[in-house]
Amino acid sequence: MRFFRLIQSRLAGGHRLHLGSTWAFCPVCGGYRILVRLGDDEMLVRCTACRSSAVTMSMAAVLSEVGVSLADAHVFELSCRGAFHRYLEKRAAALTCSEYHPDAEPGELRDGVLCQDVQRLTFPDASFDLCTSTEVFEHVPDDRLGFGQIHRVLRPGGILLFTVPLSGLPQTVERARLEASGEITHLLPAQYHVDPAKQDAAVLAFRDYGDDLLGRLLGAGFASAQFLTPEQAVPWGFTRTLAVARKAGAVTDSPL
Repeated sequence: MRFFRLIQSRLAGGHRLHLGSTWAFCPVCGGYRILVRLGDDEMLVRCTACRSSAVTMSMAAVLSEVGVSLADAHVFELSCRGAFHRYLEKRAAALTCSEYHPDAEPGELRDGVLCQDVQRLTFPDASFDLCTSTEVFEHVPDDRLGFGQIHRVLRPGGILLFTVPLSGLPQTVERARLEASGEITHLLPAQYHVDPAKQDAAVLAFRDYGDDLLGRLLGAGFASAQFLTPEQAVPWGFTRTLAVARKAGAVTDSPL
């Protein structure tokens, strides 16, 4: 249903559908499947078997390529729904997930789902081996605080792996700022991203990330950070580049 709502929102926004299909490897399924393309949008590229988008397929491919052993990992995922959540749920030794609601206190349960604000996580230090998110940090008012919190709850040698829209520019452009009063100051025309997981709610983007994202991660305490594009490409040019950062500590087999 969320996929069809996404298609409807794209059509309502004046986008045209561009249909296509191919037989290709799906990193989420772990085998060759029929992939379909319904438009010039990475979220409109899907695996017909597991419903993964190009973003999810890129996430799963990088996880495999960096040598993360999900079977031994306690994972924190900043979402409790979708194809990537199902992928982790099947493979991780333990999975903790959460959703963000601005009117909920961190640690609160809402309809059985844990609520967390990445800027003030309620987990103890060194709780997780891996933290993942897709298209989250551009919506976090203080992303440096969020990165610091993820660093805190990771165990030594733990990895943060996530996607955000990348501009390709050297510097991140701040679009909006949350003031101490709770008011939002818009530095540029407001830009909103649709969240189909929340009935197509429009979520404000606080920034457009540039290459200096890696410096923000290092500044939050991570020992290393880099951009990784999976070797296993998603068809039609929709392969996503991920940011991957590692906390200092235990030696792993990861190239990080």
